[in-house]
Amino acid sequence: MVTERGGTEGEPMRLQAVASGVRLVWALAVILVSGGLSVHAAGIEFKGTSGPGKGKHVVLIAADDEYHSEEALPQLAKILSKRHGFTCTVLFAINPNDGTIDPHERHNIPGLEALQSADLLILFARFRDLPDSQMKYIADYVDSGRPIIGIRTATHAFDIKPGSTYSRYSFNSRIQGWEGGFGRRVLGETWVAHHGDHGKQSTRGIIVKGEEHNPILRGIEDGAIWTPTDVYEVRLPLRANCHPLILGEALTNMNPNYPPAPGKVNDPMMPVAWTCAYTGSQGRTARVFTSTMGAADDLENEALRRLLVNATYWAVGLENKIPPKADVDLVGEYHPHPFTSDEHIKGVRPSDLVK
Repeated sequence: MVTERGGTEGEPMRLQAVASGVRLVWALAVILVSGGLSVHAAGIEFKGTSGPGKGKHVVLIAADDEYHSEEALPQLAKILSKRHGFTCTVLFAINPNDGTIDPHERHNIPGLEALQSADLLILFARFRDLPDSQMKYIADYVDSGRPIIGIRTATHAFDIKPGSTYSRYSFNSRIQGWEGGFGRRVLGETWVAHHGDHGKQSTRGIIVKGEEHNPILRGIEDGAIWTPTDVYEVRLPLRANCHPLILGEALTNMNPNYPPAPGKVNDPMMPVAWTCAYTGSQGRTARVFTSTMGAADDLENEALRRLLVNATYWAVGLENKIPPKADVDLVGEYHPHPFTSDEHIKGVRPSDLVK
């Protein structure tokens, strides 16, 4: 979802060039009511037509209530589809009462059955407590050992009550083998704390020494990534199956031209992007990439967009196809809310994004 500054409050911006490859994704449920078929809008699909990613299906879940994933992930999906050929399905947190996109709705992400055909899951969620009928699609995907990319709050994507079927996924799980939940077990870390000063210190990405030629970092210069969001704390060292790629240098201000913050915040610097391996219950080992950067306004940074695009190639086994400098130009207008804003555009249904 993209918003237009200066527009009427609550009015969605009509996406430009939507007709080229964007259509409504339907979650079909056959219900024997008057002998009919009940059809509910669940998300949007961006059809990839040409490029190395053609034939690969990426499902992106936008369900956080702080960093405007409902704006970031449609833009990332458009880049992946139009520039690189991936077919992308974007699903949202949906208010069950009126069918609108609602980042504050923590119990409903319809359309997750799309994961059954997915080659990659990109998850940007925060403290969700989904019903078993929806969580099952996520758990089945994780168990399958297919690749996963977690963005920002995905480390604490779930907050599920103890004793529930999928409580092991909760960010604060204490279940043996799943301590720290999905974040710690699958992505490499759960929620710990803000390491930088939230809303006051921004982040510069510093490439880990020796990783300059990692394919995920192809075309990205050291220090080129800058995000207004702060650094998240992680426990060091990362788990043994995780491999740091980028460290987050906290800056004294939310401006890329400011110097590093003094004191312990940069000693040591925290990893803000890393890879992991996760072996699902079916015995297949998934490629996992995690970035604690990725808010909607973070995505205005070209180098960060390139990092996420490169990670997509890598996750699905196409690292040899990563271009020397991947095309990550924005598709259409993109004027995201800053992460410091609690506002979101109300009254928008997924179907509105295809008009």
